[in-house]
Amino acid sequence: MASALAAALAGPALAADDAVMAELKRLAARVEALEQQNQELKKALASERLSEKDPEIVSRIKYVETQVDAIKGPATKLADALDGVSVEGSLVAVAQRAGGGATTSGTRESRINYRGDVGVTLPVGSMGDQDGTLYAQVRLGQGNGVGLRPTYSSTPNTVAFEKAEGADDSFAILAQAWYQLKVPLSNGARKEDAREHLYLTVGKIDPFVFFDQNAAADDESAKFLNNVFVHNPLLDSGGDIGADAYGFQPGAVLRYENSRQKGGEWALSLGLFASDAGANFSGSSRTSFVIGQAEMNTRWNYLPGAVRAYAWRNARAASYDGAQRAHAGWGISTDQKVTESLTLFGRYGHHASGLVRFDRAITFGAELEGTPWRRSADSLGVAFGQLRTSSGFRLDSATVDGDGDGLADHGYMATASERQAELYYRFKLNDAVELTPNLQWIGRPGGDASAPAVKLVGLRATLGF
Repeated sequence: MASALAAALAGPALAADDAVMAELKRLAARVEALEQQNQELKKALASERLSEKDPEIVSRIKYVETQVDAIKGPATKLADALDGVSVEGSLVAVAQRAGGGATTSGTRESRINYRGDVGVTLPVGSMGDQDGTLYAQVRLGQGNGVGLRPTYSSTPNTVAFEKAEGADDSFAILAQAWYQLKVPLSNGARKEDAREHLYLTVGKIDPFVFFDQNAAADDESAKFLNNVFVHNPLLDSGGDIGADAYGFQPGAVLRYENSRQKGGEWALSLGLFASDAGANFSGSSRTSFVIGQAEMNTRWNYLPGAVRAYAWRNARAASYDGAQRAHAGWGISTDQKVTESLTLFGRYGHHASGLVRFDRAITFGAELEGTPWRRSADSLGVAFGQLRTSSGFRLDSATVDGDGDGLADHGYMATASERQAELYYRFKLNDAVELTPNLQWIGRPGGDASAPAVKLVGLRATLGF
């Protein structure tokens, strides 16, 4: 009786075990089949070629990948071609007005001019650790600005640019085109770790890109407009640099940079340029303008600054009597942040030899960023200058061409030093557009103490990218 009861109870349990085992075997078979399919998929995907033996899903995946690669191909090639290429440009317009007592015409003048610049930087291969760069700049514009009576300041509007053919010709010129070779002095280490470099630049160059730089006063499109505050007046307004009519000349610059000490970086530069007729490729291209510069970064209360000292000699400079003579001089350009918002700057120029209208020049001023009045992108700038009449010109001014019209100006006497002042406020309208009202004053223009002061008011609009 007991054994019959036990058998009756065990029957359902054995039946349940058989059902579970059967289900497990079925699941194992499915897993094995899936594993086999997975291996076949991996094998098919390992090859980039399409095959009739490939599973349908693999064929579809390969087809989609082929289409994606076809689309990405041109874009990838374009991205590779543009790697390292940079483009910058600006369009600047200036409106200025001067009273009748300040102009050559004797009447009140209002003038508008514009200038456009586009610069392209291209990496031009490398050789070992040495990298080459090609830079080209195109410039166009119309309008010469207000025509002032004789002043030592070459122009109150350095933005003004116009081709020699006249106002009806607004075609562009190739302003700059130079090649630069960068050589790291790494002493066997990686070039990325080098703290000393040599730069060799050759081509058609704006010398002020490499000499007489200043953080607060060297960009007429954003800061001061009067030429005496943009560059050292002896070099630019005085003409010692000897560039062509547009401010460019062929030459070469060798530069050594040392950045081993953070905040105390320093550099030495030597420039050799053709001047006079050689500057516009119409005469001898031999080196006639030579300039050397030493510069060092400075720190004041942990704020950055820089001091640059330079000397030059131009063997073919134009003297005030129209003859060509050797001119020489030296100068200093310095800028220093004294607070987070305020930068002070100054320049001094000293003429050593040659017949020049003015032989000493000092300019100084400040740029205040708009942070104190919650306009951090705005700036307020003020500058003052004085150009001392040379003793030779003081004596000869009554018998020389003081106003540049080709005739002796009998009665014109340069007996004083010209003085300048400029004030601007740069308003940042948006990321690309700036508006800058500008006021200028020139006292004793051309060194003539009896001449009335020149006053100008202007507005500059700058679009940059």
